[in-house]
Amino acid sequence: MSSSPADPSAEPLERVINDVVDKHTDDLIDLRRDLHRHPELSWQEKRTTDRVVERLEHAGWRVTPSQRSGALAEIGEGDRVIALRADLDALPVQDITQDPWRSTVPGVAHACGHDLHTTALLGTAEVLAEVHAQGRLPGRVRLLFQPAEEVMPGGAVHLVNNGALEDVERIFALHAEPAVDVGTIGVRTGPITSAADRIEVRLEGSGGHTSRPHLTGDLTFALAKITSELPAVLSRRMDPRAGVSVVWGVLRAGSAPNVIPDQGIAAGTVRILDSVAWAGVEAVVREAVLDIVRPYGVTAAVDYLQGVPPVVNDATSAQIVAQAVDAVLGTHHRTEVPQSLGGEDFGWYLANVPGAMFRLGTRTPGGPTYDLHQGDLRIDEHAVAIGARVMASVALRSLITGR
Repeated sequence: MSSSPADPSAEPLERVINDVVDKHTDDLIDLRRDLHRHPELSWQEKRTTDRVVERLEHAGWRVTPSQRSGALAEIGEGDRVIALRADLDALPVQDITQDPWRSTVPGVAHACGHDLHTTALLGTAEVLAEVHAQGRLPGRVRLLFQPAEEVMPGGAVHLVNNGALEDVERIFALHAEPAVDVGTIGVRTGPITSAADRIEVRLEGSGGHTSRPHLTGDLTFALAKITSELPAVLSRRMDPRAGVSVVWGVLRAGSAPNVIPDQGIAAGTVRILDSVAWAGVEAVVREAVLDIVRPYGVTAAVDYLQGVPPVVNDATSAQIVAQAVDAVLGTHHRTEVPQSLGGEDFGWYLANVPGAMFRLGTRTPGGPTYDLHQGDLRIDEHAVAIGARVMASVALRSLITGR
């Protein structure tokens, strides 16, 4: 990504990236803290969108706010388009940190790092605006500030259905990784996340007294059988290499120890490493649930929501990310990461165009390892500038190499 020898006055683009990010790092961190103080749930990200649009317009981007929340922005000219995506929404989780910038919204927190994703991409926007002002942006870059990543089917489907990927040849995104030290970027070719679906099983029976289970459908017993036997059935009906995982988050039935209830519910997630297995798992789940409850005299209704496919990084896009990391940070700042069982709706973009997601380390070296979706999540704020540098390098390298 060096500048042409015919133009000796032009700085190498890596230096432009670093200089612009250095200039804006303090105010980007301030913005990250502001977003963290004011988290908004899926499809409600109006204040967040307003802050994003204000910043983008000030930097010279052509901005199109979405009807509900979120925004698209574009800069540059030409037929070739590279897209970069960040997600905006927070989670219904209580912030239990003691940071001065902790959430001011009861029961809502940026417990997945989306405030970091958004701020890093705004830093990238500052870099690309400067590169464009110098006449050195060889194409167009489109930014997708996406709402509602945390719900199914999610904001990615909405943006894809409304043309966000029109003319896009590649798309990239980053994701906070609290198990990796800040300053390190996790790169992977192939699947980096898993498919994630949601399942809810509702049982109904006649109810009765616990002294006479033979005269009624023992709904609680049937519910327990579902929670233990469905994972067992899938382990034998699905290819074990697909890595199918069923984990329950909700079990609810009854209100008294001597009463067999007439209603009950089990809800959880089904996660699958393999996209081929993902296509067939719903039918197996529905059949298995009915078979499991049949002996117990209760009826079952299965609500199965196909959530997100795996995020599968194509080889060329992953190589672009790796080269971008090497260019702005150095090879010793890059590591290989394993596939996660976590779900990410970025997979819907990659079902339409090639691209890659990479992991942005957020752990302070020597410090504690936090977990995503927990109220105590803390990030090392050096990650803001690092994410902006890498994303800017990824976009420019993808356009310049023409792949």
